[in-house]
Amino acid sequence: METALTRLVGVRHPLVQTGMGWVAGPRLVSATANAGALGILASATMTLDQLREAIREVAARTDAPFGVNLRADAKDAGDRVRLIVEEGVRVASFALAPSRELIAELKAAGVVVIPSVGARRHAEKVAAWGADAVIVQGGEGGGHTGEVATSVLLPQVVDAVEIPVVAAGGFHDGRGLVAALAYGAAGIAMGTRFLLTSDSTVPDAVKASYLAATVKEVTVTRAVDGLPHRMLRTPFVDSLERAGRARALLHAVRRASGFRKLSGLTWPAMVRDGLALKHGKELSWSQVLLAANTPMLLKAAMVDGRTDLGVMASGQVAGVIDDLPSCAELVDRIMKEAEGALKSLESLTAVR
Repeated sequence: METALTRLVGVRHPLVQTGMGWVAGPRLVSATANAGALGILASATMTLDQLREAIREVAARTDAPFGVNLRADAKDAGDRVRLIVEEGVRVASFALAPSRELIAELKAAGVVVIPSVGARRHAEKVAAWGADAVIVQGGEGGGHTGEVATSVLLPQVVDAVEIPVVAAGGFHDGRGLVAALAYGAAGIAMGTRFLLTSDSTVPDAVKASYLAATVKEVTVTRAVDGLPHRMLRTPFVDSLERAGRARALLHAVRRASGFRKLSGLTWPAMVRDGLALKHGKELSWSQVLLAANTPMLLKAAMVDGRTDLGVMASGQVAGVIDDLPSCAELVDRIMKEAEGALKSLESLTAVR
């Protein structure tokens, strides 16, 4: 299936595996790329040396195009941009809108720039700055998310910009791909669906928790860092929501202490990072500390399998997913489903 997205990045299918921290590593990204979709390597949880090593590992596993997800607000964002240019990475995606300067530097090097946004105005801004395409995530998506559903947000963005739009939030099958194409999108991006594959390195017990979750058990909470965050509801999340400020601060300090030992950050540096995430919002001190070490809360579950000590970011589609195919099986199935859906629509037209 050829769309503006497949032509832009050189993949066979208009499917994107998003850059999920601690999840989108070399194995998952290369398996996605070999299946004909666009795999995105998550770099926010890596040092520069680790990122270079991960890029080279993906390149050794596949000849297909892949991308790297960057944090536009990272202090070393410029160094990371230069690294992916040096390593010949085809695509750069961003969790936050990158600056005009970063976009220009990447485009000058021939790298395709695809920021992720959650609002029409943000899509308009990055398009005006030269972004090649945009991923737009509706409220059904996992992690930090907005309140507007994909079905409402997507057509707004498609009508507002002239660059290819990739739909995210609520997609897991071929019917969803066809629906997104009908709205005017050039493809779909999926996180939770690729997390729940046999190529994902997430511990089996954690995957089982996802598969057992119902739609209503994929909730949005502000208890972690003060911002809307979609994740699986667990006893740990419940405890954060029930905890008073003093108790929440104690838990946050304990976890922040562990993060400090692992990361080498000083307490002042951690507080600065947490405050930087406030973006003018009213956060308690416990939320400031949790905001600074949210990556470690994710790592506890996604890497260590400690669902009692970590959080499991999740799209709402986790409630309707019940299997763990390989990336190749998943992509093949989605494309066959999409082909079937398109034929059904064509038959309706023929009847008329």
